[in-house]
Amino acid sequence: MSGLFKFNNGVFIASTGNAVGKKEHEGPLGSLFDIYSEDDRFGMDTWEHAEGESQKISLNMAMKKGNIRDSDIDLVFSGDLINQCTPSYLGLSGINVSKIGIYGACSTAALGMGLCGVMIDSGFCQKCAAVTSSHNLSAERQFRYPIEYGGLQTPTSQWTVTASAAYILQGGEGMARISEFLIGKVADGGVTDANNMGAAMAVAAFDTLWRYFEESGKKPGDFDKIITGDLGEQGYEILLELFSRHNVNLAPYLTDCGLLIYDRKEQKTNAGGSGCGCSAAVMSAHFLKEIEKGSLNNILFLGTGALLSQMSVAQGDSIPGIAHLVRIEGKK
Repeated sequence: MSGLFKFNNGVFIASTGNAVGKKEHEGPLGSLFDIYSEDDRFGMDTWEHAEGESQKISLNMAMKKGNIRDSDIDLVFSGDLINQCTPSYLGLSGINVSKIGIYGACSTAALGMGLCGVMIDSGFCQKCAAVTSSHNLSAERQFRYPIEYGGLQTPTSQWTVTASAAYILQGGEGMARISEFLIGKVADGGVTDANNMGAAMAVAAFDTLWRYFEESGKKPGDFDKIITGDLGEQGYEILLELFSRHNVNLAPYLTDCGLLIYDRKEQKTNAGGSGCGCSAAVMSAHFLKEIEKGSLNNILFLGTGALLSQMSVAQGDSIPGIAHLVRIEGKK
């Protein structure tokens, strides 16, 4: 089985909502986001509860925009970066809907959207939601050191985005159509530097994208944009180099959410943004609006994730990557 799903019965994004932190609001896309928190707490006492609350805010916003009640949603796929997806369960515990926790690291948004598509196209669900988040301060506390420690970041490191986004998918009609979903394979390029996750993810991004072109018969020029999740500066350049070795110039079509969400020089975010919420919020607030306006009509969304943990880093393991691909089309 190739892992490529073609949705023939019509899977559409009915509505979407997002919420971000202060730094994200101050970035180049700041005015596009639905809600932001001035202190990154979203009214909560801990960073993990704040991250969970941002998921609840995003899903409630998506339901409000689409005039959808929680009782209308058959199933929610949600995930984050923290151990056991704790923020996802904390945030959505008060919403009365069946839920499956998923983990794809920073690829979780694309993975959740694709899984929703499978459930809807197969007829098992009428409406599904995909929700994900990341929070700079909860992630730093788990994977590195608390911010108060004052540790320095390397030039290749990426800034974990404080953001969440929710997508409600359904059959019939919507703001954009999801027509294909390619499940990624684990790819390990031997990268061991936890401060260079873009390099670790680039190998997986190449593997999934190359497989998609081979299996679908498509080429980069068939799409308005190819949007990677959060490869950052290093991962972006490596992916271009990997395709150039096969005489394919991906540069005119490729863009990366991690390079768009911040002004890297002014906001001092080094190689760019990362985290589950990065591509989720940028896709929700920016690219889907471009599809609605008709500026974009046919895009590939390639969510990328670095599959590391505190344990694997401490034991000196390399960092595998994974990338899941979703094709999104407009109404034209």
